Amino acid sequence: MNIGELAERSGLAASKIRFYEAQGLIQVERQGNGYRRYPMQTLQTLQLIQGAQRAGFSLQELKALMPDDSPSEAKRADIVLRLERRIAQIEELQARMDQSKAELRAVIATIQAHPEGTPCTQAQDKVWASIEAHKKTPRI
Repeated sequence: MNIGELAERSGLAASKIRFYEAQGLIQVERQGNGYRRYPMQTLQTLQLIQGAQRAGFSLQELKALMPDDSPSEAKRADIVLRLERRIAQIEELQARMDQSKAELRAVIATIQAHPEGTPCTQAQDKVWASIEAHKKTPRI
């Protein structure tokens, strides 16, 4: 398929596809007239790239993860290890986000518990005390 078809099917701009090509993430065949010709598999590769980027992989990391023509058990094990590390990083980030969300909810509860007309400085002291108390709660 040509770059226009690939762009339409993938939802990516042609310039982004050319960028991925320049980075060595996708392969392309050139026709006699110089036009790019992409195999159908390129669409799957682009979907893989997009998913990996959403998971936080850099383009350099993606290059190391991309399958090549010489599959080996060592390469496969390396890919699995890198993916497992990324999962661990995502889980750690999720735990921190959950902790932050809980802290913000505690602040909201403290603010909502104050009667109207409470001086701001008094309410602020209680909010900070609530945050500090929540920080001392054991983390995941």
